[in-house]
Amino acid sequence: MSLSPKDKTPNDVASNIALIRTNISRYELLGDRPAGSVTVVAVSKTHKAKHISLALEEGCRVFGESRVQEAVKKWPELRRKYCDVKLHLIGPLQTNKVREAVAAFDVIESLDRPKLAARLAEEMVRQGRSLPCFVQINTGEEPQKSGVLPVEADSFIGVCQDYYGLDVIGLMCVPPLNEAPSLHFAFLKEIAQRNGLSCLSMGMSHDYQIAIEMGATHVRIGTAIFGPRLATD
Repeated sequence: MSLSPKDKTPNDVASNIALIRTNISRYELLGDRPAGSVTVVAVSKTHKAKHISLALEEGCRVFGESRVQEAVKKWPELRRKYCDVKLHLIGPLQTNKVREAVAAFDVIESLDRPKLAARLAEEMVRQGRSLPCFVQINTGEEPQKSGVLPVEADSFIGVCQDYYGLDVIGLMCVPPLNEAPSLHFAFLKEIAQRNGLSCLSMGMSHDYQIAIEMGATHVRIGTAIFGPRLATD
């Protein structure tokens, strides 16, 4: 039985990371992809700094957080020790949190509406930071999920790049739980190719092998590294 995050030892996290790296290397080889072509975004949302430190000690340098306030609270001290960390915002971003998000994060993976694009562009100019962005696509057209509808994807990507001047480098998606992820990963790849985008953030702990087979450049892995998420308020 898996240990809870509070009971994790350094060897647990270390062995989890070692296994994931071995798997990814194998999937890259099987897919005839260059070694190191897939980036692991270690999803540290809800996990405490002492557990994140275990992954940092194993060489992880790309992390994903969903909540701006949580990241602002726990990452400054960690980044003072590990100054080469890249922090991805992978959760929905409210426009009233844009200023803090631009200051705290290095990549925005959840760009999903014109109002947010406008605020991000304005704030990046104000802070002198040009953050790479992924457009989140709601491939399953689920009403409860964030993301641009597929039929609107091309025009939205164009507006973000040409009108707002954002550095859109790729696409992100979260497939419906009750559907085959491969269909959604293939769909996302098709939209990316159509728009000349090279980065695909897709695949999580339970389906990252499939995502890599379908062309993922970034896989967001949390549970397989840290164990189950801690409860949040």
